[in-house]
Amino acid sequence: MNLPIPVVVNGAAGKMGLEVIKAVAQAQDMVLFGAIDRNPKIQGEDIGLLAGCGELEIPVLNDLQATLAMASQEKQQAVMVDFTHPDGVYENVRSAIAYGVRPVVGTTGLSEKQMAELAEFADKASTGCLIIPNFSIGVVLMQQAAVQAAKYFENVEIIELHHNQKADAPSGTAVQTAQLLGELGQTFNAPLVTESEKITGARGALANENIRIHSVRLPGFIAHQEILFGAAGQIYTLRHDTMDRACYMPGVLLSIRKILGLKSLIYGLEKIL
Repeated sequence: MNLPIPVVVNGAAGKMGLEVIKAVAQAQDMVLFGAIDRNPKIQGEDIGLLAGCGELEIPVLNDLQATLAMASQEKQQAVMVDFTHPDGVYENVRSAIAYGVRPVVGTTGLSEKQMAELAEFADKASTGCLIIPNFSIGVVLMQQAAVQAAKYFENVEIIELHHNQKADAPSGTAVQTAQLLGELGQTFNAPLVTESEKITGARGALANENIRIHSVRLPGFIAHQEILFGAAGQIYTLRHDTMDRACYMPGVLLSIRKILGLKSLIYGLEKIL
């Protein structure tokens, strides 16, 4: 009989973290092993009560290293789910890999250099690592539709809209979308005029694939993205709207299960579907 998967949630008291706590607590093949959060006001409190899913007898702690060390001693391979902050995610992932705990990472903001270093570290340790810019199945479908549309449109821009507590811009989803389009090997948005910005940034960020990304940060949004394709006489728009963070949980649970069979770093939910 297979043992349940021990799961450590890092950033447990954040909006995404609390959703993960509820999802893991309800999953029959998983067991919540630890809840890590830096908020000093909730240290020692039962994370299940904070998440609204009943007492779980798992206190909120602020010692990731000690929790990873204990999780690494479990008979079943342990997993760390990270929804924290761009400033600390790199060290969090390195620590998890070093302890043999497999990281499932929803925190965005890692640089290309950091991604490459983590990939090398995971390879040497033969430890699975999943970096997922967006856990929504709908986003994967939107990106796949964009790849198909790009075969017929030479002009495209991306608008991503998030709540005003998101620390990084552009979003990891928008960056990944531009990367996926860039992998097609075609040239987008050929210039017709010499542009000048009267206010720096007015035309958005220019991705390597010559695709403009525009970031909006306002209260009231959760996570939204539009991909706009333009051609003579027409605009083709793909849009995904997140109305509840619960929509990410099937992707999170799938990642926790899939990572047990991985021995390297994988980027993107579409790679494990």
